[in-house]
Amino acid sequence: MFSRTVTVDSLKTFAESGNSSKSLRKILNATGSSDNEIQSVLNNNFEIPITIASKLVYSEIGNIILNRISSILHTPNTNDERTGMLALRSSVIKGLYTGNGKINLVSFFESYPTKTVILNVNALSKVMNKVQSISELLEFFTSKPLEKIKNY
Repeated sequence: MFSRTVTVDSLKTFAESGNSSKSLRKILNATGSSDNEIQSVLNNNFEIPITIASKLVYSEIGNIILNRISSILHTPNTNDERTGMLALRSSVIKGLYTGNGKINLVSFFESYPTKTVILNVNALSKVMNKVQSISELLEFFTSKPLEKIKNY
């Protein structure tokens, strides 16, 4: 597996100012997206009540989403699907709690239960080949399932 390590602080700095570390710059360049687009995605707040988010991450649809994401992002020293899904669930709930019902990618990573998040570049690349941009990737993972949960 090909992976990269980037600190949350470097993501946060990039999201706020556009300045990036060398390791982050390599990843950003590999996306094929502009810095402005990536900053927009990192800073895009999603507002969702914690109760709805909880229903989503514990639903069948939520499990599918978390399973897909856990193949791209996971905790160090494990490729265990269950551990990755638990880490993602807790990050969503904690991020929403600390953000008073709002979450963005930076706050998601700040809420991740381990100091390191492993990014599986090969798995990300496979997903990126299916979508045109990072914005579409985010849409791919979030919009449709959220609409189904909101209608409950």
